[in-house]
Amino acid sequence: MSEKTTHFGFQTVPESEKAGRVQGIFGSVASKYDVMNDAMSLGIHRVWKDAMMDWLAPRAGQRLLDVAGGTGDISFRFLARAGDAEAVVCDLTEPMLVEGRKRAEAEQMANQLSWVVGDAMALPFPDNSFDVYTISFGIRNVTRPQDALAEAFRVLRPGGRLMVLEFSQIPNDLMQKAYDLYSFNIIPRLGEAIAGDRDSYQYLVESIRRFPDQDTFLQMIKDAGFENASYRNLSLGIAALHSGWKI
Repeated sequence: MSEKTTHFGFQTVPESEKAGRVQGIFGSVASKYDVMNDAMSLGIHRVWKDAMMDWLAPRAGQRLLDVAGGTGDISFRFLARAGDAEAVVCDLTEPMLVEGRKRAEAEQMANQLSWVVGDAMALPFPDNSFDVYTISFGIRNVTRPQDALAEAFRVLRPGGRLMVLEFSQIPNDLMQKAYDLYSFNIIPRLGEAIAGDRDSYQYLVESIRRFPDQDTFLQMIKDAGFENASYRNLSLGIAALHSGWKI
């Protein structure tokens, strides 16, 4: 029986290889990851993450699991708004967590923060153990996103909330073409100039194009068992926020 395949950017690879390749990419760019986010998005990723927090409305006492949490951006924002709360940053790539721990916010919030190496498709946490699950610009890198959504549903408590921030598709063909021109021509060059790594950013651009559109992904969230699911476009659909509840 032949092994299942998946996409890695525009390449087709065996499913068993994708996680290792993704780890390689993020291990390679970890030290420049935050700088590159600012450069690629002209700082707009910060606005998107703040919009995520506005919709999420963190509250004291909540326990957050931030999957593919990397250098802690979402967890820091969550704790700053929630006050007395707890956040667990979970990422497949340990060098990303190492970079996150070096950030000033990590020291200030150390007693509310945990850093855990883990796989989104097989989370190392018990059922019903978190109030909020977030994943930002991470689910398109997961080998089987539907499995990651099932895991999100499992670890959330009843009444818990899923929120996904991910690059998406612009519903206007002309604007999508203009954005593609920018993505494919500029972002890999930025990667080469800032992180010394053109190939990793070529993959990241390609992976955005392979990710399902807003409505398709919304249905995947519903299929995982989430209710009251909806989405909001950010910056005309360059990114989208999807939300769902475990009722």
